[in-house]
Amino acid sequence: MIVRRARARDLEAVLRLWSAARSQAASTPDDAPAVALAIEQGGLLVAEDDGALVGTLIAGWDGWRGNMYRLAVAPDRRRQGIAAELVEAGEALLRSRGARRVTALVAREDRVAMALWRAAGYGHDAGIARFVRNL
Repeated sequence: MIVRRARARDLEAVLRLWSAARSQAASTPDDAPAVALAIEQGGLLVAEDDGALVGTLIAGWDGWRGNMYRLAVAPDRRRQGIAAELVEAGEALLRSRGARRVTALVAREDRVAMALWRAAGYGHDAGIARFVRNL
């Protein structure tokens, strides 16, 4: 298995994986133009095994802080260390861009995701409220 930056040819496979692995709490629709932009900006990482896309992570950098989200692993490939490798690759990418702090966006109701991020060494920040607005 390799973890690499996504390429334009990965777009449809990313959308299929996100559909198959989608969290119950996910609220933003996925579409090809948004995925294409994430690929173009170089923050979408994919895990590929034998030519098949088995995981994704977006590692975004805003010049101040790194943000990781859309960590997804194919349902039949979970509990094989793929998520951990994606998180490590995301941290390396963000570190190379200058990040000294990383936030992982996780749905509170997703106990599996919460446990994964804790196992990866991330602490839950109960003191911050997140406000969002769809545009």
